[in-house]
Amino acid sequence: MKLATKKIAIGVTGGIAAYKSFELIRELKKSGAEVRVAMTDSARKFVTNLTLATLSENPVLDSLFEGNEKLGTVHIDLARWCDVFVICPATANIIAKAAAGLADDVITTSILATQAKVIFCPAMNSVMWEKPIVQQNITRLKELGCDFVDPEWGKLATKAEGEGWGRLASIESIVQKLEFTLLATSELVGKKVLVTAGPTRERIDPVRFITNYSSGKMGFALAEAAKLKGADVVLISGPNNLNKPQGLKYVEVETVEELRKAVEAEYEEADILLMSAAVSDYQTKKASAKKIKKTSAEITLQLKRSPDILALLGKKKADCIHIGFALETENGVENATEKLNTKNLDLIVLNNPLEPGAAFGGDTNIVSIINKDKQVETFTKLPKNRVAEIILNKAVEILQDRNRQVIAV
Repeated sequence: MKLATKKIAIGVTGGIAAYKSFELIRELKKSGAEVRVAMTDSARKFVTNLTLATLSENPVLDSLFEGNEKLGTVHIDLARWCDVFVICPATANIIAKAAAGLADDVITTSILATQAKVIFCPAMNSVMWEKPIVQQNITRLKELGCDFVDPEWGKLATKAEGEGWGRLASIESIVQKLEFTLLATSELVGKKVLVTAGPTRERIDPVRFITNYSSGKMGFALAEAAKLKGADVVLISGPNNLNKPQGLKYVEVETVEELRKAVEAEYEEADILLMSAAVSDYQTKKASAKKIKKTSAEITLQLKRSPDILALLGKKKADCIHIGFALETENGVENATEKLNTKNLDLIVLNNPLEPGAAFGGDTNIVSIINKDKQVETFTKLPKNRVAEIILNKAVEILQDRNRQVIAV
C-alpha cells in the first residue's frame, strides 16, 4: 500500500463539500495511511463527528477545550503527530484566518503548531473564489510554504450558481498531491521520462476500428512513478477512461501513426523511454470513407503491418534507456528475449494476460523483467503502482551504473 505508515491529518471546515471528506478518508485508509480528523464547529452543520470517527477509526478533534480538558493540548498533539495536514474542504474563511495567523479553533491552531506541510483544498462559490482578497490570501499562504490543490470548473452547489470555478478538486487529484508530498524523491530530477500507454485504434470505416483491450493503467502507473522520482514526465496515451495525472505533459493520440509522430517529437531529449502502449500490429490498407453496410455476403479486410515504433527508435538509440513490454500467452521468456535483442532494449517487462491477476483492465499485474544479460526476475502478483515502482527503480540503477562507469573512465 503506497501510503503505509504515513500519518495524515484532515481538517474539515464548514462548506457544502464537507461530505467529500468521507471519500478522501476512505481512499487514504485504502492506501494504508493512518488518518486523524479535526473539524470546525461550522463543519458540524454539514457532517457528523460520528461519521468522520467511524471512517478514520480515530476520535475526531472538534473543540479546543470543551470535552477535551482531560486530554491536554490535543491540537498540539495532532500538529506534532502528522506527516502532512490537509484542509478539505478549505473555505474562504479558513484561508483568510490562516493567512492572518489567527488561532481561534482546532484547525487554525493546529496549522500554526505543525511543522508538517499544510495543503489547502479550496471549495467555494465561484464569485467568492475570484475575489481579489481571497486570491491575495492564497498567495500569502503559498509564500509562507503552504500548498494548494486548486478547485475545478464544474457544477456548483445550487442551480442558481450554475457552473464555475470553485468546485472541490477530484479526490484522485487530492490523493495524488498527498502522494507526491509524502513519497517524492530526487533520483530522476533533471531527467526526462517518456511513457506511452493505452491502446491504439486503426479505422475500418467511420464507425468501426481495430483495437485491443489495453486500459492504459500500467502506463499511467509508470508515469506517476517517474513523477514521484522527480522526473519531467511526458505521457502519450491512446484512448482510455482514466483520470489524467497532474503535474506532467499529457498527449492524446489514437492511431499508430499519431503515436509515432508524438513519440518522435519528444524522444530526442528523453533519458528513459517506457514503451508500455499496446500498439496495433496491423492496420487496414485503406479505411472506407463511408460506413460499410451489412450484407448477406462475407467481407475480407486487407491489413498491413503497422510500423514498429520501438524497433525504429532502437536503431538510432544513443544514451536513452529503452524499456519495452511483451505480452505473451506462450513461450513468454523466449519471445520476450528475442524482442529484447531485436529492438535494442535495456529491459523488457513480460506478462501473460491469461494469468489470474494479470488480465487487461485490472489493478494488479504479474511480471517478469529480463535485462540485457538475459537474467530473468519474476515477481508475484502486485498492484500496478508497485510494479511501476520496481521498473523505475531498475531504470535508476542503470543510470547510476552508467554514471559510475563514466567516473571510472
